[in-house]
Amino acid sequence: MKIGIIGAGHIGGTLVRRLRRLGHEVSVANSRGPETLAALAAETGAQAVTVAQAPGDAELLVVTIPERAVPDLPRDLFAQAATGLVVVDTGNYYPQRDGRIEEIEAGLPESRWVERQLRHPVVKAFNTIHAANLMNLGRPPGSPDRLALPIAGDDESARAVVLDLVDQLGFDAVDAGGLDESWRQQPGTPVYGTQLDAAGVREALAQASRDRLPQFRAGGR
Repeated sequence: MKIGIIGAGHIGGTLVRRLRRLGHEVSVANSRGPETLAALAAETGAQAVTVAQAPGDAELLVVTIPERAVPDLPRDLFAQAATGLVVVDTGNYYPQRDGRIEEIEAGLPESRWVERQLRHPVVKAFNTIHAANLMNLGRPPGSPDRLALPIAGDDESARAVVLDLVDQLGFDAVDAGGLDESWRQQPGTPVYGTQLDAAGVREALAQASRDRLPQFRAGGR
């Protein structure tokens, strides 16, 4: 699969490495320019590109940047994108880092807010797992210690693409429903930052509360 990745931090860099090892064709971009990604490109064989070039002819694009940076992405980012491009949002809202985002504070699911900024449908994935675990804890199907990750999105076919990719990476993918339900996997919920199997992920999603914990609200309120 041809995959573009915007963001080369902990999750972005890990996905570049893992996806290249699986044989996918990967392009990676960041806000500082492709020359700053030379080492990662040399290590993995990924192609370093500009943010504007990242969608290119990709079949899937991962946006893995701080929420505060999402509105700064080019407004015409998807103007030349392939029909049916699947966009994955891995982001989390941390007000201490991102500043106050009123819509999210008022209860809008984080990835719904990202979708509105991008003006393109998104699938929420990879936001609940630590980068080190994403790198090291993938297991073959059927392994007793195989962990699971929740995936949320409105488009069933796009969600299926991401579910399959998660499986390739060595994790059971749990279909968490539409994007309006993606609050169930946001920071502070029972599934966030945990190491659970598929049954555990489903139980954690069911136990989630829409009330944000104080540490994940602007001003801690």
